[in-house]
Amino acid sequence: MSSQQQVSTGQEPWRWDEATWRGYAERVRAGRDLTPPAWPGDARMAVTLSFDPDHETLSLRDGETSPGAMGRGEFGSRVGSRRILRLLDEFQIPATFFIPAVSALLHPQEAKDYAAAGHEIGAHGWIHERNALLSAEDEFALTRRSLDVLENLVGRRPVGIRTPSADFSDSTLDILQSLGFRYDSSLMADDMPYEILSDGRPTGIVEVPMEWIRDDAPYFTMARYGPHRPYTTPRAWAELMKDEFDSAYADGAVFQLVCHPHIIGHRARMLALRGLVEHMKAHQNVWYATHGEVADHVWRNAGQDEAGRVRL
Repeated sequence: MSSQQQVSTGQEPWRWDEATWRGYAERVRAGRDLTPPAWPGDARMAVTLSFDPDHETLSLRDGETSPGAMGRGEFGSRVGSRRILRLLDEFQIPATFFIPAVSALLHPQEAKDYAAAGHEIGAHGWIHERNALLSAEDEFALTRRSLDVLENLVGRRPVGIRTPSADFSDSTLDILQSLGFRYDSSLMADDMPYEILSDGRPTGIVEVPMEWIRDDAPYFTMARYGPHRPYTTPRAWAELMKDEFDSAYADGAVFQLVCHPHIIGHRARMLALRGLVEHMKAHQNVWYATHGEVADHVWRNAGQDEAGRVRL
């Protein structure tokens, strides 16, 4: 629910009756835990890396069209994406690339290169729009159009999505169901995959949750004309991510990561990402998979715990 939607109720939230606040809280909710009894190949844990090639769309979305803004985004395609592809190829790690359709249209060969290297292509909106501020009709049209663009470019229709602003409107979940998505990676209700509920009802859509703590953007982005400046060094970021990985390894869980080519793709940050990958690769029995592979595996294998009890 956006702030505009809050205002439209005509009441301060503390005046809402239980039906109102409970309805908002339960509109989109985490359902049953989909942690599987085992990972493929008897792996101890799963690692699923994702990259969002937003490039110029972050500026275009806000009408910021200066050559400087375009250049900062173009770096992601011209330099960052190539460095990421080389790193993934070197260590033989599959990844998921959630691509805004406008970004794919600006850089069609890049999208094709991801697919040709065996990586998964996921949807990420049209122009990185703030979907929670759109009408249901506009959000549906942009999401469907983005799927058509990506399918035409890479020959396969995406089955997963990260909403362009990692947010849900009141219509998003209905749209994902109507367009046949198998999984989403925008929500943050758990560290582990779960089934999304809609007003208390199972949807059959798997959530592969992300979290800002495992995203490069909060650590490295800046507002050029505002007070926001990055305060984390690349090496410090790598240490944080190693701690996240080590904790997931100890739990036999999932380590999920979000990076952006125009952010992580700079030299010092790529050294930090390489250090994280080398750290992970030093551990045995790790299953490296795309988000779609993780979603498919947990959906097929969840439902009972080791003792045969149905998970709730």
